[in-house]
Amino acid sequence: MVDPASYCGLFKEALELLYRIKRKDFLSKRKIYSLILLFFLYLSQGLPFGFQATALPVFLRQRGVSLSLIGYSTALALPWMLKFLWAPLIDSFYIDFIGKRKSWILPLQCLLLISMICAFFSVRWGLLPLVVNLLAMNFFAATQDIAVDGLAVDILSESELGSGNIAQVVGYKSGMIISGGVLVALTYYFSWSHLFIFMSLIALLPLVMIIFFREKPSGDLKHFQLRLELKDIFLIFWDSLKTPYFKWLLLFIATYKSGEIIIDVMFKPFLVDRGLSPSDIGLWVGTYGMIASVAGSFFGGCLSSSIGVYRGLLVSAINRLFPLLFISFLSYMSVTAKGYVIASTLLEHFFGGALTTSLFAFMMANCDKRISATHYTALASVEVFGKSPGAIFSGVIAEKLGYFAAFSLGTAISAAVIFILPIYRYSKEKYPGEG
Repeated sequence: MVDPASYCGLFKEALELLYRIKRKDFLSKRKIYSLILLFFLYLSQGLPFGFQATALPVFLRQRGVSLSLIGYSTALALPWMLKFLWAPLIDSFYIDFIGKRKSWILPLQCLLLISMICAFFSVRWGLLPLVVNLLAMNFFAATQDIAVDGLAVDILSESELGSGNIAQVVGYKSGMIISGGVLVALTYYFSWSHLFIFMSLIALLPLVMIIFFREKPSGDLKHFQLRLELKDIFLIFWDSLKTPYFKWLLLFIATYKSGEIIIDVMFKPFLVDRGLSPSDIGLWVGTYGMIASVAGSFFGGCLSSSIGVYRGLLVSAINRLFPLLFISFLSYMSVTAKGYVIASTLLEHFFGGALTTSLFAFMMANCDKRISATHYTALASVEVFGKSPGAIFSGVIAEKLGYFAAFSLGTAISAAVIFILPIYRYSKEKYPGEG
């Protein structure tokens, strides 16, 4: 059974926000509603990705699917990698009286809900219909994410962005915990197809909330920005590549998780092959692990604030090696005892979350301030693209070399990537005027 106390701890920050209602300087009722809306919109976006990342490998391995194909299944996240290509459409086309962001969020939430209901039937029809449905689900969620991010920027003041980040991080990872952890643990009582019914019921709440949300008219009908914004993305990157240090920055962003992702994707099939039940994997990895990831995200943010973004990133990258070594050791010894699995999961997700947050802060610090939003989106796309090969080919590596060799390779890559940071720092200090 899922420990309610453990899961409720995830909402600590949200509860602290509600506690501050009594303070005079706190947000208005409208802003509180907006934050709650953002929380549940991000939560619904996290549902399909959580199922794909944690539940799907377990589901496929139980049905005898090869490790290679399980690795290839991570390509279902392709819409999240490519969303920057159609992001300008979200800014350019809308119905003003409905709302610049609501014009997209409302229909996309409907489509996301419908795709979850369709997934209930596709599980029974076969693997191919399920895969196609999950791809569509990720497309709707990724596209809606563009509009929801824009909504957060539009409605929150600078002093309220911290509260918005809490709604974003806690909401999205809550969705991943529910679909990849809590619901998988419930497969002990329900069939896999019923999980999508539960997901659709959860996604229904933000749909009702967005219907009653009133967005202020923008009064801005720019319908011809697509070509210019796409051009800006590539021009900024072309200019940035001319600087000596930026090449090392891009290399680190593209490779920082290329080793870790091999271990992360194959760890669930490893546990299945060692006889662990989907319920245990869902609880230990999908629930406890994601809670640890949320905690690590907050830790990484605090670390970057206290010692600086560069040193925070360096410390997080080094600390990330220890749980990866631990998991490699467990695979070598074929140890899958409850305590060891939970400990390795908590450590890996905690330091992985800290590293991700530290990297995002590092990326923001290195954005071109003239077009920071566009620049950051492009860097984020490099981050997603960079870790994709490791995820896609993780199954092939594990199938050919075995789990221990695959996990050791992932750890070695993660260690090698760290050396890029001092080279980047040296290059930036040597050529400070060329950035």
